[in-house]
Amino acid sequence: MSSPSPSPLDDSMLVENKYFPGDIAWVMTSTAFVWLMIPGVGFFYSGMARNKNALSLILLCILCAAVVSVQWFIVGYSLTFSTKGNGFIGNVDHAFFRNLRGDASFANPRIPDLLYAIFQGMFASVTPALAIGAAAERARVVPLLIFVFIWTTLVYDVIASWTWSEKGWYAQLGGLDFAGGTPVHITSGAAALAYCIKLGKRHGHGTDEFKPHNVANVILGTTMLWFGWFGFNGGSACAANIRSIMAFTVSNLAASIGGLTWMFIDYRLERKLSALGFCSGAIAGLVCVTPGSGYINPPSAIAFGIVGGASCNFAVKLKHLLDFDDALDVFAVHGVGGVCGNILTGIFAQKDVAALGGQVIKGGWLDGHWVQILYQFADSCAGLAYSFCVTYIILFIMDKIPGLHLRVDIDAEEHGIDDSELGEVAYYHVDRLASLLNSNYLNNSTNTGTTMANINNGKHPIQQNNNQYMM
Repeated sequence: MSSPSPSPLDDSMLVENKYFPGDIAWVMTSTAFVWLMIPGVGFFYSGMARNKNALSLILLCILCAAVVSVQWFIVGYSLTFSTKGNGFIGNVDHAFFRNLRGDASFANPRIPDLLYAIFQGMFASVTPALAIGAAAERARVVPLLIFVFIWTTLVYDVIASWTWSEKGWYAQLGGLDFAGGTPVHITSGAAALAYCIKLGKRHGHGTDEFKPHNVANVILGTTMLWFGWFGFNGGSACAANIRSIMAFTVSNLAASIGGLTWMFIDYRLERKLSALGFCSGAIAGLVCVTPGSGYINPPSAIAFGIVGGASCNFAVKLKHLLDFDDALDVFAVHGVGGVCGNILTGIFAQKDVAALGGQVIKGGWLDGHWVQILYQFADSCAGLAYSFCVTYIILFIMDKIPGLHLRVDIDAEEHGIDDSELGEVAYYHVDRLASLLNSNYLNNSTNTGTTMANINNGKHPIQQNNNQYMM
């Protein structure tokens, strides 16, 4: 039995007689998905850090969303997407979200420009949240937030403009970047590298053991990021169409393959399946597939997952080889993963997939357009160089300004950023209990002396709530 044909839309069924409600609903939903990635980054980073810095990393990611939302409203969106800019940067025609209320978006005339501005604002917010992971456990909070505002204006807005705006030089060249391989991942990875080099190593780096304090938080952050990435990549179609579904499909597949690849590479070393390894690999797969998610078919996503998981896994070793302290491996996952994704997009992009959303491209190597690889490589190099150099200059100047020095002193670092910068900690009751246990242990050791040392073969009992715990 054949299904009845749907009735065609008339103007009365559209929002303001011109916008498609399905597309509006999907992009609004995707905006919420991408916002959820910001606390997801916080939990991911928090779990990988030591417990005395856990709260600050979650808070800093949320604060990035607040600071960048203000910056995006004031001038960020206009600098990035104004239609009268040049190939490098826009102008201030849309500062304070002026002239956005009734116009259709250039990205999709079926949605209003204001919606596209909010959607892209989430991308701008998550990018510095990714970058600050490299400065974990030693960066001062207030200078970091000032840096985020300046960096978003001078780095993110510029690179996003040349990639995605109508007049951007990379867009005019024919470059392909569906959801942010260069503006989000390469940019944040290069900025993270500059930040950790400028700050220097954490005290104890190379001698102390810096292990993740809460892998459960890492898994929680990964699930939030994976969930949000459906809006990150799928929403970049700016329409509820088949291309959006394709981006959904390849993103999920690349994440799955990437996680398994990283986990099995690590398995060869210790013969154990690592939860942290799977989570890192899943994120690497998602990073790698981001620029190509709207241009590739599902079988190609397998290559993105394998290459992303493997290359980022081996890139983690770079910080040991080159002797820098990228605390949470931001450059290895986002910088290297973004470059790999851009290059693979030049190989696997296909014009029939882009046509699902109405975009006309020449495709990549699979379609016989091998020069696309050179375009992708050029953009990767430009993004890396610009982000690293400008980030380092911003940090260098800020560190010379009284009151804006970037790094906490050694005592504050030893106490942890949570206590020294926020006056709050993530695990107050656990820390309190540990303090009481240590105090009781010292008191018992002092009062009993050698008598207690001879009891139980020298093991000292710790008294806590009438229960004996042997150390």
